[in-house]
Amino acid sequence: MTTSASLPADSAPEASVGGSVTDRLVEANQRYAAKFADPGMDARPVLHVAIVACMDARLDLHAALGLELGDCHTIRNAGGVVTDDTIRSLTISQRALGTRTVILIHHTGCGLERLTEDFRHELEDEVGQRPAWAVEAFRDVDQDVRQSMQRVRTNPFLPHKDDVRGFVFDVHTGLLREIDPSS
Repeated sequence: MTTSASLPADSAPEASVGGSVTDRLVEANQRYAAKFADPGMDARPVLHVAIVACMDARLDLHAALGLELGDCHTIRNAGGVVTDDTIRSLTISQRALGTRTVILIHHTGCGLERLTEDFRHELEDEVGQRPAWAVEAFRDVDQDVRQSMQRVRTNPFLPHKDDVRGFVFDVHTGLLREIDPSS
């Protein structure tokens, strides 16, 4: 897969022609803006859905789910776990912008499966301050999806909890596998 800002296959981001990676992305934005036409959309997603997914660069959610610009809210973080900040975004999405469905997407081969909460201790040793946030590492991706579904379904700030479903995206096949919340 390539993008308008893709680097040549033989160049490292730091050694890219034309400056830094950020410079290349800004240049790509200028090309995009030159052809941009205001779609005249509202901030409310057309499909009334919010998707919580991992930030992993291998997940092209719009392509994988057949989504178009304006269809959904996309909330991404390391692991796609439901954290306090995810709840903040979902609450705004539901209460202010009309979403009613929540889809949670974790994936195979997630980096959080290789981390532990010791990561926080290592950071504290390195910088002299412990992060206020939890790593949210996990060993069982299916169980972590169930935990995230439960966090959404039991949160008092979210009024729409009837349509919450969780999936694991296979990074090798592109297929979603639905997780039964009761298993």
